[in-house]
Amino acid sequence: MSAPSHPFRLAAAQYDIAFLDDYAAYERKLDTWFARANGARFLVFPEYFSMELASLLGPSVYGSLERQLDALQDLVPHFVASFAERAMRHACYVVAGTIPVRHGNGFRNRSFFFRPDGTHDHQDKLQMTRFENERWMISGGDTARVFDTEFGTIGISICYDGEFPSIARAQVEAGATLILVPSCTDTLAGYHRVRIGARARALENQCYVVQASTVGLAPWSEAVDVNVGAAGIFTPVDYGFPDDGILATGELDRAAWVFGELDCANVARVRQEGQVFNHRDWPRQFAFGS
Repeated sequence: MSAPSHPFRLAAAQYDIAFLDDYAAYERKLDTWFARANGARFLVFPEYFSMELASLLGPSVYGSLERQLDALQDLVPHFVASFAERAMRHACYVVAGTIPVRHGNGFRNRSFFFRPDGTHDHQDKLQMTRFENERWMISGGDTARVFDTEFGTIGISICYDGEFPSIARAQVEAGATLILVPSCTDTLAGYHRVRIGARARALENQCYVVQASTVGLAPWSEAVDVNVGAAGIFTPVDYGFPDDGILATGELDRAAWVFGELDCANVARVRQEGQVFNHRDWPRQFAFGS
């Protein structure tokens, strides 16, 4: 795995779901978001932010949970091409939230990860919510992955995945010093569940964890009609980091970027020299009894 190298600026999106006139309007919106990232080297978009593309497909599609999954597949190659081109043009790494993709006879909720050279990889969501399982029929993936960058190794834990310690831990044990959590929540409680999970993962693994969130109302959409949340950048709670483990957080439900200056070398340092050794002490097992 790659070793941490130097500090970098990261931007986490509080992304508003919009009704689009055509795909050109989507690309103009992306250009605005990329321009407002002000040269950040890492951009993190939220889970299901891509569902605004369903607005291009007519009310019989965007008003149907089942039909939009099938219809969106024709747009997936355009979505991938749009982000690959912008990652190259802006010389940045991009976690392009998630988009449902066909897998076998069903669908998975996939986060594409783009590099500055235009190549890409992906992480599928592993743990599915009740909505995804019971109403949308989207299936979970089966592999937690990590990706090397010039700034260190990263993992992507999609929304609900971030609430399960074992997923982030597998990524950390594979070398990750930064966990990225694209999220989409429709209640304040849901938003706080993901945020609490992200902060806990940063504490127990002594690493950075970044949450991005969809925001605002999209009453035309059967899938993402209500979006409640804010972005946050969370850290270990130890020497050289904020006392509350919050590097940056955004204003609830306001479309914006949330920025932070990160240095993954600080993660390696605190794991060796911190007040506590949460990362190192994780494997210890205890017997239970009366």
